[in-house]
Amino acid sequence: MKKSEKVEKISIYLDELFKDPQCELNYEKDYELLIAIVLSAQSTDKRVNAVTPILFQKYKTLKELANADTMELESILRPIGSYRKKAYYVKEIARRIVDEYDGVLPNKRKILESFPGIGRKTVNVLFSEYYKIPAFAVDTHVDRISKRLKLAKENDNVTTIEEKLKRTFPREEWGRRHLQLVLFGRYHCKAVKPNCIECKIKDICRYKKKDQ
Repeated sequence: MKKSEKVEKISIYLDELFKDPQCELNYEKDYELLIAIVLSAQSTDKRVNAVTPILFQKYKTLKELANADTMELESILRPIGSYRKKAYYVKEIARRIVDEYDGVLPNKRKILESFPGIGRKTVNVLFSEYYKIPAFAVDTHVDRISKRLKLAKENDNVTTIEEKLKRTFPREEWGRRHLQLVLFGRYHCKAVKPNCIECKIKDICRYKKKDQ
């Protein structure tokens, strides 16, 4: 199968499964989304969505977050894991936005990636979801699916995978394809016991071939 045919087959199936994919993190403000993405590392959106309403209800502004009692913050974040480290990230991110940027979240990649707990993937999700800037975030699901569907090599790192995916899909599709791949990995092509039986693209899947 030609690469173009494979990509078309993948795209059609993703559109069939997730016609209107949505980010599953709950948020109202730009900094709330940024913090939610940071908190989702090594956790799940479901767990993050359980704590962020408590977090943002107790600390209604960035200034309040920056001045939050560390132990109280850790108590709120405990259910999502790595709560001490994440409490530090939240306080420091809020402090820097307040002190260095007059309380306005900067939308410059270099600045955001200098914040603690924030890397390229986090910025890509923020840009794509909130600002609608074309970006292709590679999380654990996108990494796994890209390799299984042979859109990337098994030893590719996340940076290489991102570049390959950006070359594979049209720029205007990046945001949607990222969300679709995340949801596909979360609910169908799971890390353990993927639903291969019902999958319509298993014939091009590296994992299924190994499993046979």
